[in-house]
Amino acid sequence: MNNPDFIVVGSGSSGSVVAEQLSANGKYSVLVLEAGGTDNRFFIQMPLGYGKTFFDKKVNWMYATEPDEGLAGQKDYWPRGKVLGGSSSINAMVWIRGAPEDFNEWEASGNPGWGWQDMLPVFKALEDNENGADEWRGANGPLRISNIEKHVHPLTKTFIDACGELQLGCNPDFNGAKQEGAGYYQLTTKSGRRNSACRAFLRPAMKRSNIKVVTHAHVTRIVFEGSKAVGVEYQRKGKTELVRANCETILCGGAVNSPQLLQISGVGPAALLKKFGIKPIFDNPNVGANLQDHQGINYTYRANTKTLNDVLRPWWGKLKVGLQYLITRNGPLSISINHGGGFFKTSDKFTRPNMQLYFQAFSTVVPGGGERPILTPDPFSGFSIGLSSCRTLSRGEIMIQSADPLAHPKITGNAFSHERDVEEMLDAVKYLRKIAATPTMRAVIEEEVLPGPNCNSDEELIADFRKRSGTVYHPVSTCRMGPDPKTSVVDSRLKVHGVDGLRVVDASIFPNIVTGNTNAAAIATGWKGAQIILEDHA
Repeated sequence: MNNPDFIVVGSGSSGSVVAEQLSANGKYSVLVLEAGGTDNRFFIQMPLGYGKTFFDKKVNWMYATEPDEGLAGQKDYWPRGKVLGGSSSINAMVWIRGAPEDFNEWEASGNPGWGWQDMLPVFKALEDNENGADEWRGANGPLRISNIEKHVHPLTKTFIDACGELQLGCNPDFNGAKQEGAGYYQLTTKSGRRNSACRAFLRPAMKRSNIKVVTHAHVTRIVFEGSKAVGVEYQRKGKTELVRANCETILCGGAVNSPQLLQISGVGPAALLKKFGIKPIFDNPNVGANLQDHQGINYTYRANTKTLNDVLRPWWGKLKVGLQYLITRNGPLSISINHGGGFFKTSDKFTRPNMQLYFQAFSTVVPGGGERPILTPDPFSGFSIGLSSCRTLSRGEIMIQSADPLAHPKITGNAFSHERDVEEMLDAVKYLRKIAATPTMRAVIEEEVLPGPNCNSDEELIADFRKRSGTVYHPVSTCRMGPDPKTSVVDSRLKVHGVDGLRVVDASIFPNIVTGNTNAAAIATGWKGAQIILEDHA
């Protein structure tokens, strides 16, 4: 495709939606450049197959942070999708929009059109919720949202009942009237298969004559004429190609790749760029800064009843569930390992939940090699109760460490660098133990395996979660949205400050992290961003 109207860099959660929406009316031609390959892989399409893609460099960027003092000096592993669908092709598929207050804060920080009254219609328009439409949910949209209550392990209900004993009531829909409570998660699955952004949006769009998708196309720089972006260069099969955009270039590379590409191309902290011989086009120290993420940890228990460990570990169990999935598209392989969870407040001073819960009817104390050990759990009946922070105050950054566009950037997580994040996590793990101590949970627990009964003091609990916690794979805000280039990278129309012809449309533009999993908000950002672009070119 010569000189398309729009170049979309990245086919992930946002990019797939942007490409579909911009090509829908037939007026514009769209070229999508994806560094990875096809998503037509069994372990991508099978929902629980993300255990196999966790360390698969064929579909995964396999990033790692710098050694992090907040994580006891350890490096944190960051899997990110390098494949059609991006991280929506390798994630755990949990569909959580975020709290309405999150988006109202986005708008209040100088971003008109991004408040909850604007975003709720976006979510409803893109959703096809299995439970049907109502005041909060959407139906008949392109993205199927499945209800898994009938398919979860029975211990999930035990967990929900135990939360009720602590007055954390049952919540039938975390995307409904409120987030607080415990319940079953909704997933982006359809007919027993992963329903990634690629499957829901991009593949239907690929049937149109005005859209072209090029895989294994690693964009190496944005091409500028003066301060105007006119196209991109990319490498494919050992050759460098240049393509120009008639209208705009749109970065959808996510929280890691979008700031990296901006910096490589001359938009970022001038001193850093000059250090690597890159001529600054616009000096903006916010490019790659303001990194926000959710930190999580699991507490693991030996059970006196059968769990998914007993199903997924032995070869005959694997054979049974494998045949069940192949024949019926049902069973444990057809959903995420996160069957249930919830949201709670660690203190009454918070007006909305600040912690998220995850219940997994399996455990992985014994480490696995070469994959996330979902398909090789512990050799005993076990389960895990996990939690993650919702709105962290710690801030990191993502900065290039050479002028080589193929080199991984330097990721500095700075986990637990803000004291409030430490305080909240300490309160949260204590609450988690309260759940385990309820009569309902005690009835199925033989012992706490991790961190174990000898870990009790505040100092011991803090040391434990610094050692064992890590990202739950929700990095955002490295190209944050705001009106002032002194504090942001893009404006509320998602145009990059200081240059023309260039936008960023992905989770990197979040002014602040949302309460819960970030994939839904990233997909909605793609939809909203495409609406804005079409309005500006009407």
